[in-house]
Amino acid sequence: MTYSSLRLSLYDYVIFVGILLFSSLIGIYYGCFGTKQATLKEYLLAGKNMKILPIAVSVAVSHISGTMLIGTVADVYRYGGSVWLFVGSFIFMGFLATLVYLPVFFKLQMANMYEYLEKRFDKKIKMFALILYLLCEIFMFPVLAYTPSLTFATGSGLNPSLCAFFLCIVCVFYTSIGGLKTVVWTDFLQFGIIMVSFITLYIIGVQTSGGFSSVWNTAAEGQRLDIFNFQLDLTARDSFWGYIIGSGSISTSLIIVHQTGLQKFLSLSNYKDCVWSVIYTVISMSLVHTFSIFIGLVAYSKYKDCDPLTSHLISKHDQLFPYLVTEIGGNLPGVSGLFIAAICSAALSSMSSNLNALSGVLYKDVVCEFLKKTPSEKKATNILKLMVLVIGVLCSCLVFAMEGMGEVFSVSLTIWGITQGPVLGVFTLGVLFPKANHQGALYGMLVGCVTVSGIAIPTKYYQMKGLFSSPTKPLSTSGCSFFNVSVYTNSTTLNQFQPNVIFKTSFYYYTIIGATVTVIVGLVISFFNKSNSSADKDFLSPVVYSCLQKESGENQEYPNAETPLDILHKQQDNF
Repeated sequence: MTYSSLRLSLYDYVIFVGILLFSSLIGIYYGCFGTKQATLKEYLLAGKNMKILPIAVSVAVSHISGTMLIGTVADVYRYGGSVWLFVGSFIFMGFLATLVYLPVFFKLQMANMYEYLEKRFDKKIKMFALILYLLCEIFMFPVLAYTPSLTFATGSGLNPSLCAFFLCIVCVFYTSIGGLKTVVWTDFLQFGIIMVSFITLYIIGVQTSGGFSSVWNTAAEGQRLDIFNFQLDLTARDSFWGYIIGSGSISTSLIIVHQTGLQKFLSLSNYKDCVWSVIYTVISMSLVHTFSIFIGLVAYSKYKDCDPLTSHLISKHDQLFPYLVTEIGGNLPGVSGLFIAAICSAALSSMSSNLNALSGVLYKDVVCEFLKKTPSEKKATNILKLMVLVIGVLCSCLVFAMEGMGEVFSVSLTIWGITQGPVLGVFTLGVLFPKANHQGALYGMLVGCVTVSGIAIPTKYYQMKGLFSSPTKPLSTSGCSFFNVSVYTNSTTLNQFQPNVIFKTSFYYYTIIGATVTVIVGLVISFFNKSNSSADKDFLSPVVYSCLQKESGENQEYPNAETPLDILHKQQDNF
């Protein structure tokens, strides 16, 4: 079976279009019936009456994008199952969320997280972080759309960019009219589709590969189960520290210190629900990620003797998962359509959440600055809907620039590290360091952003020019009857030119590098620009309250303690 011969059946198209149509109908329902999302509270926070499980699932699925799903399967196939350690980063994120960041944000009840930076530091810091956020979303939106479009294009033969543009338009439509409730409930639907699809694909894949033991033994023989690499090397692509520390910072900035995740958590009525929602989010993400790993092992079991890329069955490794799906499910009517719908659902979840959150931030911090008077609730909501429409269409046009960008998984994490690493750093500076001031925050973010850009941009350039690449696990075409090439393994250097070792730093570390540089520079600048005053307790994490007490000599109880950590501190007389 060749790449060009893979085609979707009528049943596949019916299932795929049906799921997209159902997502749109959810948007129409919430946008045209009931409250019609006529107030800002309804449109952005779903009236603050959402339940734990829908929010948890929505947060999880909106951050398990099609990029991650497709990228993970291809990653396991090429580099091995060490990417499963991402689960450890999810757990790490859960602890940081409930102990450090969420207690502050939930207490302040700021629907726009960037308001925190203005009140903790000043308006310049808020605008700097907002610009980085805007740039991140503009560049990430087409990445999120393009990846699943490769899946659909594999089976349909259509141009991936055109498929991505169509997917964007569907997303913009239902998000613009339905608000956060539409986002949450479509995410809930799409999570179910993803899980059913992945479990089905795994079962079929294992059966067609000789059973679980055969898949597992093949993976072990092919070095795909060499998971734990404790080497302290920033250039190692797949190390334990890279996944736990590097990916832990990515998960934290992606889910907690980010408007899309925070906005959903704040739609819950109390902090206890918020904590449970974080726990369920970690479980949901871990389940999907684990099944992605299993499918990657199935892919290796099937193609260990005939690598589809080398044998020209596919044109890029990001097409491995859709190729596997259409080959395994090609003989079962509707199965391929269900799998492709799952990948597109993951993308729709991510894009709709980003659009809803981005419109809210821009309305509050940009549009309201130019309005002479505060608009009515209905007018404000209409402005938000129009903003979603305009931003979505503009971002959709960028999908045509995605060709030739390389592996979307690394591209997305590179963009994220440059823009959101410094943002994670400045929020950490704000909640954990009472003496940090606005000069430190400003220069810390600036140096953090420049540092990561100075590493990531040349690195991506060198990779696109083919000057070096990460070594893969052994791959082979010895079993291809139509292709006469044997085993090969990519080398790290494909040219005599050797870039500096700093440009071989794993992209998993970009976010933590940006955050760490921001914090260190921010603290140094703050020290030399000393201020006699500390930040108000409301803007600080509960984990530093005891330090404040020792510094001030106070031993008073903090009022209105709501979080589990607050209660624990009360029992220890730390307030």
